[in-house]
Amino acid sequence: MVDEEKVQQAVRLLLEGIGEDPDREGLADTPGRVARMYSEVLAGMTEEPGQHLRRTFTSTSADMVLERDITFFSTCEHHLMPFFGKAHIAYLPDGKVTGLSKLARTVEVYARRLQMQERLTGQIADAVMEELGCKGAMVMVEAEHTCMTMRGVKKPGSSTVTVAMRGCFETDVRLQEQFYRMLQGR
Repeated sequence: MVDEEKVQQAVRLLLEGIGEDPDREGLADTPGRVARMYSEVLAGMTEEPGQHLRRTFTSTSADMVLERDITFFSTCEHHLMPFFGKAHIAYLPDGKVTGLSKLARTVEVYARRLQMQERLTGQIADAVMEELGCKGAMVMVEAEHTCMTMRGVKKPGSSTVTVAMRGCFETDVRLQEQFYRMLQGR
């Protein structure tokens, strides 16, 4: 849970540190706004992500399930700047499936934490495996990091792609290829 009072104090100090007057008209309410913003964008820190995947349905299908283009927004833990993009999740059921919205909710919970894209990708794959007890999972995350596009090397439009494979996806190249083909079938 975000301690909004501490965040407000920190924002006042930040404003002073960059040479601003935190009491001037345009900035007077900024510490409170920033504190409320962090409460919203970091809300996943107090949520248990697996809870969404526990709502399952019996299924005799063993065919791949793919939910693609799940939009997310996250915060880079290194610079406290946004990164955003899309997650694609596939899994091979083993007797049960979950609602498609539950995959998106799981992405949302992990994304609403201070994150690294590499960890985010693996956390989603691990949660799908653990909660669904599936035969395998594969997750791809594509994101643009404002810590790279707005500052530093300043390369707008560049994106980072990470992949996590679990279970049968780790060794079955045919499943990996099917995942990529299904992604391209947009």
